[in-house]
Amino acid sequence: MKKKGIYQFKSYKKESKEYTLSVLTENKAGLLNHITIIFNIRKINIDSLNVSTTEVKGVSRFTIVVKSNKEKIIKILNQINKLIDVLGAFLYEEGETYYQEIALYKLSTKIFLKGDNVEKIVRKNGAKILIIEEDHTIIQKTGTKSETQKLYNELEKFGSILEFVRSGRVAVSKSKRKTENFIKELEKIKSNKLNIKQINYGKN
Repeated sequence: MKKKGIYQFKSYKKESKEYTLSVLTENKAGLLNHITIIFNIRKINIDSLNVSTTEVKGVSRFTIVVKSNKEKIIKILNQINKLIDVLGAFLYEEGETYYQEIALYKLSTKIFLKGDNVEKIVRKNGAKILIIEEDHTIIQKTGTKSETQKLYNELEKFGSILEFVRSGRVAVSKSKRKTENFIKELEKIKSNKLNIKQINYGKN
């Protein structure tokens, strides 16, 4: 079992790539601000951020997507690991996680009355119609960012997109590590300064 701040500095290429950071934390107010400040100080923009509960009660997961070189990301990750309420922070490259995003498209209902072209595009992209109102229709698409963007580009040609929103990435690693087992291991580390004994283990 490795301690917090596990990522060691090596000589990495300076090329910019997309990385996914998974941060397990105690469910405490103000932690989001502490984490984002670390990125702001190093002038790295967060492309996507999602906060959710986990299978362990009292523990939250921050899923953060950034684009930078690995050396900068590792420095940020080690700083995040030093935060009091952070249980562990992990770095993933392309292909090391299963991930999805969700996008909603608000369209003018009028374009559906001009033929079935838009409906065909929706079906072809694996999207679905959520709501149909007199003046607008809501389309939902789940997939990768490139997939939701592809549908946006196709719908935009009709000039009928009234609103568009895309969620942050949700991701789970391809490793066999279980969150609950990881946290239990943390309790065994004497140098661990977190008061995690009060966490109630079990599924939400």
